[in-house]
Amino acid sequence: MKRSLTTAALAAGFILSSQAMAGPMLWQNNSLTYLYGKDFKVDAGEIQQTITFEHASGWTWGDMFLFVDNKWYNGISGSDGHTYYGEFSPRLSLGKISGADLSFGPVKDVLISATYERGEGRNRNYLLGPAVDLAIPGFDRFALNTYYRKPDGITGKPSGQWQITPTWAMTFPVGKSDILFDGYIDWVVNDKKNGNTELKKNFHFNPQVKYDLGKALDYTPGKLYVGIEYDYWSNKYGIEDTDAFNTDNNVTNFIVKAHF
Repeated sequence: MKRSLTTAALAAGFILSSQAMAGPMLWQNNSLTYLYGKDFKVDAGEIQQTITFEHASGWTWGDMFLFVDNKWYNGISGSDGHTYYGEFSPRLSLGKISGADLSFGPVKDVLISATYERGEGRNRNYLLGPAVDLAIPGFDRFALNTYYRKPDGITGKPSGQWQITPTWAMTFPVGKSDILFDGYIDWVVNDKKNGNTELKKNFHFNPQVKYDLGKALDYTPGKLYVGIEYDYWSNKYGIEDTDAFNTDNNVTNFIVKAHF
């Protein structure tokens, strides 16, 4: 069962990659974000600075999103003071590849969503599952992805967790500019144990509230934002929160984000 799920995730990635090379890109958006926050839990440094590259694009076969975080821990020198983390998330649109209209009610499209998570060392996970795009009044976009989470096969590391991931964006006019409220939730809904190793269910809420500074300065709208990111993560990394070890992350980051 574990081997077949890993194979399925890899196969989906290869299929989506081949589709990406074969099908034309319809649109893309790239950005760089600077974040500064303090009082992080579990990580090596309580104060962190992060540079994040993000790419989102639409294709004739679906869509794709990826990001890479480069993090620096204030007050820690050498290699221990820096780390990276990234995710690659292609989604295959069943409506686009079949040519059929799969919309019903608030559902705009039905998709297969895959994600590859990668950090330093052997910190890797494969995710695969169904997804829907929804048309909800007031939202620029809203997607609901569901996943089966599979670690990369390290001995003793449990697998078999399920994850629900909604993503959204909303725009609010304010004076001569706009406020953009967007973000995601990663909700791992079950515990999983393998021998003495256990991954706990956890809830990661990560919204951003950003002011379109570029539009306010009569520059191109949607290109330069300033604002805050709220990062709440219970049982961070699946580590149980206890009186002896606090793993509930509760941080507000200052952010500057430039799109290109």
